[in-house]
This record gives sequence, structure tokens and C-alpha cells, in this order.
Amino acid sequence: MSIMLRLLKNVPLFQDLSDDELEGIAPLFVERKFKKNTVLFFEGDMGDELFIIETGLVKVYRIDHVKEIILSLFDEGDFFGEMSLIQKGLTRSATAETLEATTLHSLSRQAFTQFLERTPKLSLKLLEMTMDRLRKANEQIYDLTFLDVRSRTIKVLCRLAEEHGIDYKGQLLINMKLTHQQLANMAGTVRESVTKVLQELQEEQIIAVEKKMVFIRNLEKLKHKTASV
Repeated sequence: MSIMLRLLKNVPLFQDLSDDELEGIAPLFVERKFKKNTVLFFEGDMGDELFIIETGLVKVYRIDHVKEIILSLFDEGDFFGEMSLIQKGLTRSATAETLEATTLHSLSRQAFTQFLERTPKLSLKLLEMTMDRLRKANEQIYDLTFLDVRSRTIKVLCRLAEEHGIDYKGQLLINMKLTHQQLANMAGTVRESVTKVLQELQEEQIIAVEKKMVFIRNLEKLKHKTASV
């Protein structure tokens, strides 16, 4: 099985496709390699490509005046840029940048549209996943608007655990290296505030932080803190 077919089988957007359908769309992707800290596109650029990550890490962010707000982090098997496939002429709503050396596979809107004519069920799956991401974006907006710094930081950890958590020796490991500044950019605050919250959570033995990796020792207790704020 080719790398592209194996990758597509693990991408939720394409999981409902048959092997024949996957073999039909796989050749339409173009492999692209990028160095760390490469901007893939800027907010306001015209968008006409979907990206799937084979290896690496990408942040999607916006600049609020002079402050960076990280909207999402994507790693192996994740896809982004799907809005450009839905409507022609849309501009990018955020900037995407690699946080480490990254291998991507891109699919142009033109190629996707041609494939969609033969596989209409994919359009429903795309709509479902786009609506799910819109719901999560609305939740982030609410959090940034109404929650205090501690609550926002805890919710960021919960979201990262849900999206990128893996089992590791009885703990839940957020499977990416994250600086305090990056977490602060996700929570819409300053690094010092996040450092304080992380220290308090470690003292309560709810999390552990080692070499920029966050281990969730008690996810239920962490979730309970978000429910009680």
C-alpha cells in the first residue's frame, strides 16, 4: 500500500471511501516538503488547496493587533484548508506556519471538484467536518471572550488532550512539544500567566510537564475544573 493510500485511510474526511475510490483520489495529491518556520499561506491569501500532513506540525493563527492567537495545531494525519474546496474565490481566514520540518500532501480545488462529481458522498462528509470545526471555533471565541485566564488555559489543555492525546504508561500524553508561549497564544494570554497555571496544576498532580511535553495525570479532574468555572 502506498504512503498516500495509508495516509488517506486514517484521515476522517476520506475514511468512508472504498479502496477503489481512495486509489482514484490518491494520485491527485502533490507531495510538498517544508522547513521549520515556513509560512504556508497568509491570512487574506486566495485559497484553492486542501493540505494533509504526513509528518510534522503546523500552527494556524491570526494576529490580533500585535498579539498572535493560535487557533489550531495540526500534526500527522490532520488536514486543513478545507474551506477553499467548498467555495471558489475564498480568501484564507488565518495564517498557517510549520513548527517543525513538515511533509504535506496538497489537493487543488479543481482536482477535488472533478473527483467530487464521481463521488458525491464525499461532499456530505466535508460538510459534516466543516460544521464540526465551525462549532469548535465558536467555542473558542466564547472562551476567549468570557472566561478568565486560568479557565482558558485549562480548556486549552483539555482540547489538546482530546485532539492529540495518546496513552503513555497510564497517563495521557499530549503528543507534541509545546512552549509556554505557544500555550499562551492558544489561551489568548501572556506566557507568565500560563506558567503560573501549569505550575499550580503540577502541584495538584493533575498534570506533569517534562521537556516541553505535557502529561495529563488525571483528565477527569482537569475536566471538572473547567465544569466548575
